[in-house]
Amino acid sequence: MSLVAGLLGRVLWLSGLRSGDHAQGSQAMEQDKALEVYDIIRTIRDPEKPSTLEELEVVTESCVEVHEIGEDEYLVIIRFTPTVPHCSLATLIGLCLRIKLQRCLPFKHKWFLSE
Repeated sequence: MSLVAGLLGRVLWLSGLRSGDHAQGSQAMEQDKALEVYDIIRTIRDPEKPSTLEELEVVTESCVEVHEIGEDEYLVIIRFTPTVPHCSLATLIGLCLRIKLQRCLPFKHKWFLSE
């Protein structure tokens, strides 16, 4: 987990984000974008089961963050939890999330996935 936190810190720093840089309106917009992202990814089906990632609690609303990094550009951070710690398909789930975002998000974005 500390590795993920370290990587996350680097991604946020490289994007020029600092805590407290956002106005209230910007935070509300980021929350709306996060819900939009969650609505897109929650319906992805698990590769091994007939259930969605939402039903299996692999992704939740709280696992999605969106930060504005420029005019109409956003950093999308998704933390997903495989159903078991040694899940051999975690990489495939991450790839499914990435492809779904690339195909469906209507705004420019960079992404960061972690399990």
